[in-house]
Amino acid sequence: MVMEYKPSGVCSRKMVIDVEEGVVKSLEVVGGCHGNLQGISKLVEGMKVEDVISRLEGIRCGFKPTSCPDQLAQALKTL
Repeated sequence: MVMEYKPSGVCSRKMVIDVEEGVVKSLEVVGGCHGNLQGISKLVEGMKVEDVISRLEGIRCGFKPTSCPDQLAQALKTL
């Protein structure tokens, strides 16, 4: 299942997440800190959705109440 998510409160503009049988197959993030988000994408590939959520939910970016990793967790919680 491929889902598109529009993050809120961060620099990235869109996340395209492919999840099959509860496992993240791929993640593409448009906008934001390209190198960091490429790294996060590679790290979450092959991880169970619930593991990604538990590791990334609540991460903040500077003084913002959220971050791109936290927004990824929020997106996955909608599945």
